[in-house]
Amino acid sequence: MTDTRPAEPVPGVAGGGRAVLVVLLLASTLGVMGGAAIAPVIELIRQSLNLGSTQAGLILTCHSLAIAVASPLVGRLTDRLGPRRPLAAGLALYAVGGGAGLFVDSYSVLLAFRLLLGIGGAAVFTCSTVALLTLYRGNARDRAMGWRTTATTAGGFLYPVAAGALGNLSWHAPFAVYLVALPLSLATLLALPSAPPGRAEPGDGSASGTGAKRGALQLLRRHPKLTALCGLWVVTTGLMMVLAVFLPRRLDQLGIHNTLLVALYGTVIASAAAGAVGLTYAKLTARLGHAVLMRIAAGAWTTAFLVFAFADHALTLLLVPALTGLGNGIAMPTLTVLVDHAAPPEQRGTATSLQATALFGGQFGSPLIFGPLIDSTSIMTGALISAAGTAVILIALFRLKDPARRSAAVRASRSG
Repeated sequence: MTDTRPAEPVPGVAGGGRAVLVVLLLASTLGVMGGAAIAPVIELIRQSLNLGSTQAGLILTCHSLAIAVASPLVGRLTDRLGPRRPLAAGLALYAVGGGAGLFVDSYSVLLAFRLLLGIGGAAVFTCSTVALLTLYRGNARDRAMGWRTTATTAGGFLYPVAAGALGNLSWHAPFAVYLVALPLSLATLLALPSAPPGRAEPGDGSASGTGAKRGALQLLRRHPKLTALCGLWVVTTGLMMVLAVFLPRRLDQLGIHNTLLVALYGTVIASAAAGAVGLTYAKLTARLGHAVLMRIAAGAWTTAFLVFAFADHALTLLLVPALTGLGNGIAMPTLTVLVDHAAPPEQRGTATSLQATALFGGQFGSPLIFGPLIDSTSIMTGALISAAGTAVILIALFRLKDPARRSAAVRASRSG
């Protein structure tokens, strides 16, 4: 079921050595810190700038909208130039857009810089993903994608903790964590090869080439499986945000008010579970394949939502972040690899950017849909609707074929 070819870089592209991998993994830690890094001080910002709840919420989420909108343009640029220069520029933009909060006292100006942060984030997510997919093959790719998941979850834990500590100085201080992107920008220029857009390997299971000049909409029309996978990204990330947004309220219903315990439920356990999956992802893929792993992820999500709906004790609710982290730790690398297989290699950047648009678009839209629903009904109702959604995803995933199995069949027929 798995690709057993030697782990080697794409022909004509310098190999993915240790320095390259370190830089790409460090860049991956920035993927989830856009809003999480300043979440610990958002109430201080709201009070200091005299903001309403919606205005304060936009500080945390507007960068996701910018990522969703800018990603297709970044993807086309990456297809033309390769990931190195757009990634370096994106990291610099990320540092400027995020670090500006150290000095800004105007809400409108802060919001503008947060949008700039999102544009940089689009480049960081898309280009780091493309670089990993381009430079690594076979088991090395699965191993690198698993490590990327661990790096991403580690960033989602470490940066908010650092920001929380800096928040004791002032609400401006946590914005300093975004400046870590500046040295990474320089390291990207020094370490990454000047890689051209990805090229196909014989029988790698990718869709046949259509030319990098085609746009994102044309790519989706020509490759319905890619469209389905992007739709899956939108739905799953939207549903997962229900847990992220409403878990603190559910804990409050069960008598958990200590903010440290809320952080334990909301961040630490889920990150630990996802990180553990990332470290073992290559072995899991070799044993089970991508399709089976996605079914396991959907089953874990469904169970998590059911526990979320019916748990009547705080200890039982610990299963929710554990199952969510397990599912997310599987889905993040698996869906990335599946998207790569579903699109032509010369449009790898565009396909990856569509994944970013779907992911962050789902995150941005989820509170707009489920917030009014849960406010007008109950958390249990929202959780049960979400469980029904992930159950439908689980059923649909039984039609998913493992691309590695198809690749092996193609190579066998060619050798025959």
